[in-house]
This record gives sequence, C-alpha cells and structure tokens, in this order.
Amino acid sequence: MFGYAFVSVQESTGRAWIARYAGAMSSSPARHQPSAAVVYHPLKTDLAALRATVTAQEQVAGWAPTRWYETEEADAGVGATRQAMADGASLVMASGGDGTIRAAAEALRGSGIPLALVPQGTGNLLARNLGVPLGRFEDCVRAAFFGRGRTIDLGIATIVRADDTEDEHAFLVLAGMGLDARTISTTQASLKKRLGWLAYVDAGVRTMLKERPLEIHYSVDGAPASHLSVYTVMIGNCGLMPGGVLLIPDAKFDDGLLDVVALRPLGPFSWLRIWNKIGWENGVLRKTKTGRKLIDLVNDTKSVTYLQTRRFALSVTTPEPVQLDGDDFGLATAVNGAVAPGALVVRVLPEWVGHG
Repeated sequence: MFGYAFVSVQESTGRAWIARYAGAMSSSPARHQPSAAVVYHPLKTDLAALRATVTAQEQVAGWAPTRWYETEEADAGVGATRQAMADGASLVMASGGDGTIRAAAEALRGSGIPLALVPQGTGNLLARNLGVPLGRFEDCVRAAFFGRGRTIDLGIATIVRADDTEDEHAFLVLAGMGLDARTISTTQASLKKRLGWLAYVDAGVRTMLKERPLEIHYSVDGAPASHLSVYTVMIGNCGLMPGGVLLIPDAKFDDGLLDVVALRPLGPFSWLRIWNKIGWENGVLRKTKTGRKLIDLVNDTKSVTYLQTRRFALSVTTPEPVQLDGDDFGLATAVNGAVAPGALVVRVLPEWVGHG
C-alpha cells in the first residue's frame, strides 16, 4: 500500500515537472533564423531566375525568406542596403554592375554584415579580383549561404567640389582623376552596352592622344605636396582589370594599403611605353617566373609610377571629372582619402582563386 502510494506520488510529480518544462519551452522564443537581403539593379538582373535560385538555396540552408530591395536611378543602392540592414538582414547580396556593388559596400562599411556579389555589369571589377565566376550566379548565391567570410579593405574618398562642398564615398577597386575619369564621363552608354569594357579602352586611347596632360598637386601619408604632370592618377585597392590587364601588380585588397599609379607623359611616344608596361609586362610577363626575370633585366619605364600609401590628397586648379569603380562622380577640385582596413566582409567559396 505504502509502495503504491510512493509510486503514484513519483508519477504525479514527474508528470507535473514535464508539464511545466513543456510549458516553459512553448513560451520561449523560437530559434532565430537568419535572413538574407538582395539589393538588385532592375535593368541588369534576371529577377525571376535569381529569385528561384535564392529561394532554393535559402531553403537548403534553413534561412528565413529573403527580402528584396530594388535600387533607384538616383541611388545606386546605398539607401536600399541601409533599409535592408534596418530590417535585420544577416547578409546582403548585391546584384548588378560595379555601381550597385560599390554602393552596397559603402552602406555595409564597418557593420560586419557580409556582402555577397552577384556580378551583372560590364566591368565586374571586384568580382574579377576575388575570383568570382562571371555569368554563373548559381555559384554566387551558393557562396552567399554556404561560403566563408573574407575581410577586405575599402578605399574612402572625400570629393571636394568647386563650391567647397564635400561628399564622401567608398570605393572597392579604383578611384581616378584625369583622362580615365574624362573617358568614363564621356563614354556613351550605347557604346558601353555594345562593346563593354572595350568602349573604355577605345575612348581612353583616343583621349590620351588628343588631350593635354593634367597638372596636379599630390600628397601621400601627410607629406608636403608635390607637383606632377600626368595623363591620369589612380588610387587602387585591387589591381586586376578586365581582359586580364594587371594595372597595379602589387595591389592587395587586404593589406591595409592603397596603391597609387600615375601615367605620365614623358616624350612623344610615352603612351606606347605605358601600354607596353601595363599590357605586356604586367599582363603577360609577370604571370611566369621567366617573364618576371626579364622585367628585372630592363629599365622600368618612368612613364608609369607606383607607390603605396594609407592616406592621399589630390588637387587641381580647375574642376576635373572623378571616377570611382568605373562610375562618373562629377567634377571636383580635390580628392582626399584613406584606406579603411578590414572594413568589409565578402562571402566567397574556397575554390575561388582571386588576385590579391
């Protein structure tokens, strides 16, 4: 009798404890599911195909439904990305050209929220340097949900206008003032769409042949300003351009440095020496051990000057176009900037082999 009573009390106590535990579990919040956001350029994105791919991958990964944000003509993606962050995005995929990806990176600067690239543009500059496969957005979406984070630097440029107003922007690959910026500002959209990056090369050669060099004052890492006559001066975070052209051989996007390259007009055929340096030496010879030895045996052309810095300042006497990652940012009398080390996390797959 006493034994039966003891068992009954035990069973009753056990059932009560289970009931209380189950009640506590049911009242506790559900396990948090991460969610992605896609910031996309509507004219450069196959939206139906991308939606299907993202939905399939998010379900395999066990993520919550992805939110979608369309860029606007007046805003390449900074506002859309900030809205995605405010809505709680765990990751942002940027689908579009270099402008969309640059804008998303600018908004994500220092946040720790990863950026995944879905390159859909003409140059796809950062994608090329990271080794992201072009034309295969299935791999890009897989990297977003299953890839690893790689921390890279950002370049920060403060653009000073003729009326002394300033605006600050990030760049991922290249900022420039001079003939490259003039070329980008004058290249017709129809030609760019038809010929792609070749439109810039064609316009750049013609511009270099007919226009006068640019007189600039520059300073690096706070040193006194110096004068230089250039075709163009560019500040690089990455070095690889379309067509396998290695514009800045020593540039690395995670070394905490920016690389300055100045193309200088020294002599009547200096543009030929410049193209030989960039196209032949950097683009071909540096790819092999034997080729690198050949470069060391010849005198380096002074028509192409390289240096590394953490801070830079450029100024001109009359307003000149400025470009960031291949997009026109209007006229400026000065551009000041610095590197932001490790300011962006990008999602990559282990098999992607990038430059830098």
